Amino acid sequence: MDNITGWHAYRRAQKEEDAFMHPQRGEDGRFMPVEQITPMDENFIGGFHPHVPSRAPSPAPPLPPKDRINYAERPQPTVTPAKLTQMSAIERSRTLRVARMNPHLQVLTHVLSRYDTIDEQGIWHGAALVVTTDAGSSYEPHPSLRYEWDPDSMPSHGRRSRQHSGKSFDLGPHPADPHSTVIPTTDKPNGSNIGPNYSAETVPGQEIHVHGGNGGTFTFWRFMIRVPLGSYEMPVSYSINNGQKLHFYVPGRNQNMRWAAYSCNGFSAGFQSGYDPCWVDLLTKHAEQPFHVLVGGGDQLYCDGLTREPELQDWVSKMKPEDRKAYPLTDEIKDAVDRFYFNHYCQSFRSGAFARANSSMYVRNLAIFYPDDMQMAPVFRNIGSRGYFYFLLFQCFLNVEIDGVNDAPGYHNNPAVIIGDIGPYITSRSHSFLGSLGPQVSILLLDCRCERKKDQVCSPYEYEKVFQRVQMLPPTVEHLVVQLGIPIAYPRMVFLETALESKFNPLVAMGRSGTMGLSGFVNKFNAEAELLDDLNDHWTSRSHKRERNWLIGKLQEIALAKRLRITFLSGDVHCGAIGLFKTLKLKNKAEIPPPLDHRYMINVVTSAIVNTPPPNPVITMVSSLATKVHRTLHHMETDETMIPLFAQDTDGSSRKSKHIMGRRNWCSIGWDDMTGDLVYDLRVEKEKGMGESVGYTVRSPAPRWGYNGKA
Repeated sequence: MDNITGWHAYRRAQKEEDAFMHPQRGEDGRFMPVEQITPMDENFIGGFHPHVPSRAPSPAPPLPPKDRINYAERPQPTVTPAKLTQMSAIERSRTLRVARMNPHLQVLTHVLSRYDTIDEQGIWHGAALVVTTDAGSSYEPHPSLRYEWDPDSMPSHGRRSRQHSGKSFDLGPHPADPHSTVIPTTDKPNGSNIGPNYSAETVPGQEIHVHGGNGGTFTFWRFMIRVPLGSYEMPVSYSINNGQKLHFYVPGRNQNMRWAAYSCNGFSAGFQSGYDPCWVDLLTKHAEQPFHVLVGGGDQLYCDGLTREPELQDWVSKMKPEDRKAYPLTDEIKDAVDRFYFNHYCQSFRSGAFARANSSMYVRNLAIFYPDDMQMAPVFRNIGSRGYFYFLLFQCFLNVEIDGVNDAPGYHNNPAVIIGDIGPYITSRSHSFLGSLGPQVSILLLDCRCERKKDQVCSPYEYEKVFQRVQMLPPTVEHLVVQLGIPIAYPRMVFLETALESKFNPLVAMGRSGTMGLSGFVNKFNAEAELLDDLNDHWTSRSHKRERNWLIGKLQEIALAKRLRITFLSGDVHCGAIGLFKTLKLKNKAEIPPPLDHRYMINVVTSAIVNTPPPNPVITMVSSLATKVHRTLHHMETDETMIPLFAQDTDGSSRKSKHIMGRRNWCSIGWDDMTGDLVYDLRVEKEKGMGESVGYTVRSPAPRWGYNGKA
């Protein structure tokens, strides 16, 4: 049934694409864009939906008690409609009134959040961002953000029974929802009596970019947040211009963070299967025990719709790759590319459960490649460069023109950033990040996009700067998580790569000619097999294998010398999986126990939280390759394999494909203070669209070898 549904969805997408191929100009001579963003009602800041009954409700089965939703993080009094009717008009107004920004800001996104790191003095570094319309906002005085915290307040969260009303995939009342009858008990954090160390700070907004478009001008305001950590974890509340209060949690000074990871927060063209269920599940777990950080592992949004912008249709419709390479970059195309990225980011980052996650958990994010001559083409190069510009702006809150490229200590507003070389096609320097997740855990988000080309992922200069920074990690750090958008330990499909590259492949030939309806088999831009672009992107492809093997060897050296357990975290492939590197077992010798093996590195693959998994035949094929023996790293005394984590399905039945899980998923990560292990709980969707998950746990053991390998 899913395959039939997918086929019909694909056909609908084809018809829509045909319609976009013939755009019409309006009376003003301008094209209508693919997406048109409008200001948000201030009531919706924070990512909630008003509880207005739908015209055609279709209730889903209720969730089991342990997974039911209640987003009040502490018991709060409620007011029934009967009680409200007994109050005076003034009392009702005071009871139900929602804080509004003063001076007023007309916003295009809800408040976005970013986590940077914790410094040596125990100061938590992060930031908030909001985009406003200049015509509908007042900037006198300048926008400001007030945040407050109380180190003496004890966290009151914890597992509790859940009450749930409405649809199983509703989020429930948001604390600032004007349609909710939940009354905040106090303006102070955690609703408790303030302690002697209660603090509050007000920081001015920094104007980091102004976007100009047909609808006027729009300003990006960045607010830097610095919180001294206390002995225990604590909530931090914040508001912009005295508006609605939002909250997030920071860890204690000596506490390792609880965090969540995800990737692929969107749908490939033509395929839909329910946007919010896995996000609702993640937010449910966050309500039970808050995550301190949310890590995005790539594909935070999909930009397939860019090729539907009307100004690009003449370029898209060129049949020969040579014509596309030579196509001039016009001012109209430049404006259309900027307009798309701006509108698409605003729309995607303010919608649904993902929007709420962005305001209640502080976020760290990571950012199809074609042959070199295609990427050097004027239109392609502009698309890549502007895409990277808006990635830095919306996801990292950085503008190179404002923040510069000097990443020396004390010179950059983000102390975690590592700035590399200028990309071969993207006209910007790469931005990697090395941040703290607690005394024993750090995370490296390696920029594998900016400097990438077909035969290179990162430049030698970027690697040099990154490893210099890693060498400076404090000796308390035992775990280094390396975030790579694409898995580095994953089944290889060299035979498929070879077949698709062959000029004698009949499917490629028919796709280029459009025979038998196979035009979709090849990429419209360079007439090569569509799947080949994805395969060339993989670390295990022939073009990247040498660099991959060098990187693994370099990390093994660092692990041994600094007594670090390296773990890879990846996404991209729309499957859950656990890859593994370990010391090669020699004949007649015992295998080294994982805690004592510096080569023991797992690759946790969590993908996708929203997008549709591959068809079952693809899952079966990839699973069959998971057990293949690879000798590529045997000269480094290293074996690579996949861990058979998925012996049982989400309903408890046995599975044949034990290495690959073809269901949507996300990952919850925590530090085990008894063993020092880092525990990865891969949360797999139990049933499509129901917002409930089943956990599959794997551990990255604490390093128990001595420095430089000595026992």
